[in-house]
Amino acid sequence: MDRELNRQLYAYEERVRGRFTAIVDTLKTLSDCRHTLDFVDQAQRIAQERLGFELPHELLDDAWVSGLNLRALHAYCTFRSFKICVDRAHIDQRPLCERSLLDAGFIQSCGYHTLDISPCADGRLQGLVPFVLRMAPNDSVYVKAYAGALFDIEADIADWTHRELSRLSGGIPGGEDANYLKVAVYHFSTSNPNHEGCAAHGSNDHLATELALARLNELRAAVENTFGLGAAPEILLIGVDTDIDAIRIHLPDGNGDINPHRYVESFRIYQETLGMGAGDARAHIDRSIEEAEQAEGWARGSGTTPPGMRRLIQHLLEANLSQIEYVIQHHDGRYRVIGHNERFICAGEAMSELQLRNKFYFAHLDTVEEGANDMDVGIRIFTGLNIRHGLGVPILIHFHYSSHVPGARERAVTHCRRVKAAIESRYQKLHESQLLFCQMAVSDMHGSERCAFVDDETEMVGH
Repeated sequence: MDRELNRQLYAYEERVRGRFTAIVDTLKTLSDCRHTLDFVDQAQRIAQERLGFELPHELLDDAWVSGLNLRALHAYCTFRSFKICVDRAHIDQRPLCERSLLDAGFIQSCGYHTLDISPCADGRLQGLVPFVLRMAPNDSVYVKAYAGALFDIEADIADWTHRELSRLSGGIPGGEDANYLKVAVYHFSTSNPNHEGCAAHGSNDHLATELALARLNELRAAVENTFGLGAAPEILLIGVDTDIDAIRIHLPDGNGDINPHRYVESFRIYQETLGMGAGDARAHIDRSIEEAEQAEGWARGSGTTPPGMRRLIQHLLEANLSQIEYVIQHHDGRYRVIGHNERFICAGEAMSELQLRNKFYFAHLDTVEEGANDMDVGIRIFTGLNIRHGLGVPILIHFHYSSHVPGARERAVTHCRRVKAAIESRYQKLHESQLLFCQMAVSDMHGSERCAFVDDETEMVGH
């Protein structure tokens, strides 16, 4: 168990959560003092002290007449708190990156130049990479979340083609003989399986597993049909029990095929290795994999898992044991909130700078039409989280651009505006009832601009 990394992860979690948990109490304080003569100055002083930023004057000046627009202020504070997290990510996450087990070098030693991970968009999987899998953020790991882990095959073919072109042209150092690994991550709840599983699959764990695997197999078939036999990426299927962050890894056989019934579970290994030394625990992990490989009947496979894949799986299981210990130590063995507790929806392209459980629900999309299912699931979640309690739904619309390409930033902003208009049209009743708050932002893939708000004050005051 890496107790020092657990300590650093908890410090990071508390620091980030603290930037959001202060919002409600701060707004309650402002609501109580809105009739004082120096309210605006007092409100700005309180906001600066507790939240680290000032509030839009337009939302404060007329509070003595019409009251505070607490919905708009809540959304504004949510977006600004997220921006602070993004701006400070390199400082907040530095200790984590220095201790994480699985970095780019290790991934490449397993035979992979790229790990393309598509988890479910559920906010409970937002901490998947640094917490659950204990991977250091690096250029070899890509994360694109979709509702139900049902990633876009055409988009993934484009991503695979881009990385393969980079590899073949020498753009990935050391990647000449390495492969591309596509990972789909579904989730389930052992505490309340019928209600707190994957919303996109109606909390049907069997369906979540089967459809994620089907999407992986479809990607392999699509690449081979397009580029020839043997061209397809390798695949891996992982399940996460979001109550305790334990993982279930489905073992590819000698042909790279995955049987959904052929898997190893980290929580069982955790229970069986309690009190063992590190060497004995690693040997037990190896035996657990061997036993799964030798299974007959429903769990049968054709041959053993290839060496590189096997090494990766061994380390993922070992790393996850520390995460199980983390949940035991810092969350009493099971998360207090086993369901949704996200702060906002991120629509468009994800921000990799903040990876923490239940911070935001992510809807990967290029247009609202093709991402309608992901958005609808998100709105349904926030109907229970926010709208039911009188708050609006904060939606951050975010896209990347390349400063190497002339006019790219302007086109990214235009893209944001199109998506914003489409969201407000699709959820027109929420928008007209001031229950929908959209904030646009863009980030440079090659420069220092990260989550730069577009027409920040104008967008918020418009509500």
